[in-house]
Amino acid sequence: MDRIEKLKEFLRADPNDSFSKHALAMEYMAKGDDGTARHYLEEVLERDPAAIGSYYQLGKLLERAGETNLALQWYEKGMVAAKAAGEKRAYNELQTAMNDLAD
Repeated sequence: MDRIEKLKEFLRADPNDSFSKHALAMEYMAKGDDGTARHYLEEVLERDPAAIGSYYQLGKLLERAGETNLALQWYEKGMVAAKAAGEKRAYNELQTAMNDLAD
């Protein structure tokens, strides 16, 4: 069974598993299917706004798609969530991504 099918199996057992959804999004990104990856990342963040890593990945995906303003919005939301969680490293990574994109 490939990784995508295994992750989908995990999600059938627990449809709200943010970790599996994020991992599934990464698998779709690796296959070049950014549309499906975006869907899963947005689902993760809608259900679990504390999933800090998903903000960065969604922002990068949107950058590649040329959706700069939307990427900036997600980076900013991620910074708020990272600050609230005390995740300084994640905050700095999101801030760097946002600053690089805004330049």
